[in-house]
Amino acid sequence: MSVLHERVPVAKYHGTGNDFIVVDADESVPDRPAFASAHCNRESGIDGDGSERRGADGVLFLALEGRYSPPRVVMTLVQPDGSVAAMCGNGARCAAAWAAERTGSDELMIDTPAGTRHAVVEDDRVTIEMGDPSFRPRDVPLAREEELVEEEIEGLTVTALNTGVPHAIAFVDDVDAVDLESVAPAVRHADVFPDGANVTVASQNDDGSSFRQRTFERGVEGETQSCGTGAVAVVAAAKRVGLVDGDDSVTVSPPGGELEITVPDDGPATLTGPAEHEFETELDVTVRTP
Repeated sequence: MSVLHERVPVAKYHGTGNDFIVVDADESVPDRPAFASAHCNRESGIDGDGSERRGADGVLFLALEGRYSPPRVVMTLVQPDGSVAAMCGNGARCAAAWAAERTGSDELMIDTPAGTRHAVVEDDRVTIEMGDPSFRPRDVPLAREEELVEEEIEGLTVTALNTGVPHAIAFVDDVDAVDLESVAPAVRHADVFPDGANVTVASQNDDGSSFRQRTFERGVEGETQSCGTGAVAVVAAAKRVGLVDGDDSVTVSPPGGELEITVPDDGPATLTGPAEHEFETELDVTVRTP
C-alpha cells in the first residue's frame, strides 16, 4: 500500500468565533475523521495569514443542491475528535453564508442529521430556524424516564434539553467565575447522559432580558468561543425555569460576540448572528492506494 498526499481547496468561516473549515463535498476526502483531527488542531492545524487562530472547531462538508428553489445544502459536521454532530447552529449559519455566495440566493435550506433548517441571509447576518427545543428524556436523551430540570449533576445545577444536540444548562451568578474546563467534563460524561452532553453555564444580566454564555462542547472536548445550539438552549431553559417569558428576542453573548435568539411558545426557535468568510486555502489529504 502506498500513501499519497493530495491537496483540496477549502474555506475558513466563523460565526461569533465558532470557526469551521468548509469543504465542498464533491472534493475527495476519504478519511474525514483523520482530516478533521489533523486540520482542526489548535497548535498545528489550518492557518491563514497569521491573524486568525490556528485550527478550527470542526469541518463542514457541504453538498450544494442548486437545482432546488430555494437552494439546498446537505451539511455534515465532523468534529475534531472525528465524531459527527447532528446539528450546529453557527455551523449551519456558516453553511448558509457559503451557499449564498455561490448561488446568489438569500434564502436556503440546510439539510442536517437533526432535520432540515430554513436560513435567511441578510448582508453578513444569517438567521436559521433551529427546530423545537425538547426536554423529553428520549429526545435529550437521558438514561431515565423523568425530565431533568434544575437538578445537581456532578456539582452543577443543570437543566437538560435537546436543541439539535444534547445540552446541560447551568445558570450561575457569573460565568467568568466558573472554571469550566475543570467542572464541565464530569457533567459531559455523567451517567444520566448516555450520549454525552454539551455543558453550558449562563448568567442573566441586570436587564433581565439578556445572558452571558460559555460552553464546553462535546466533540471539541473544550470551550469554544461560541455555541449556537447552546445559546438557543440557554433561552429555552430560561423560559422553562421562569427567568424569561414571552416570545421576544433574547440576546445571548458567548465570548465571541452576540447572538439573537427567539424561542416561541408555538413554532421553531431561531438563531441570528454574523457569519464571516475568513479566507481560502488548500489543505493536505492523505490517500492510501493498493
